[in-house]
Amino acid sequence: MGEFDTQKGKYVTFKSGNEYFGLKIEYVSEIIGFQEITEIPESEDYIKGLINLRGKIIPVIDVRIRFKQEPFEYTDRTCIIVIEFNNLVVGLIVEKIAEVVEIQEENILPSPSIGRADKSQNKYVYAIGKVGDDVKLLLDPDRLLNDEDKTVLEKVSEDNTEEGEE
Repeated sequence: MGEFDTQKGKYVTFKSGNEYFGLKIEYVSEIIGFQEITEIPESEDYIKGLINLRGKIIPVIDVRIRFKQEPFEYTDRTCIIVIEFNNLVVGLIVEKIAEVVEIQEENILPSPSIGRADKSQNKYVYAIGKVGDDVKLLLDPDRLLNDEDKTVLEKVSEDNTEEGEE
């Protein structure tokens, strides 16, 4: 059986703007409350900065800015979803966590690219999940970062691991 079976088809969903997005639960290492962010000079506007999570420095991204939605004010409902993929650990700042849902394989449809003038979100969405009458846009975490960001953030992650001994 193993733990994968329990995670299969499960997604953490969150609201951003008027849309609901889903992330495979296997990418999500934890969900934390909003906390102090240290800005990184000269980084992309959506890379809000770094947080210190139990001694580990993690870059955080504001998904609304990434999706070219209106920025929102951070409140006590604001959460950070800490995700891990391809050896990167990144925090996603989201307005609020919706729920964990299970989406059956047959309810996952490829992302349609027709009918939307604004394709900027579609870059990050690899599929659409139907949950009852609702639709969740399923995110590919890898696409949230462009290659340049990944290089910068990988460097941050490396710095993390090297200097633990002082």
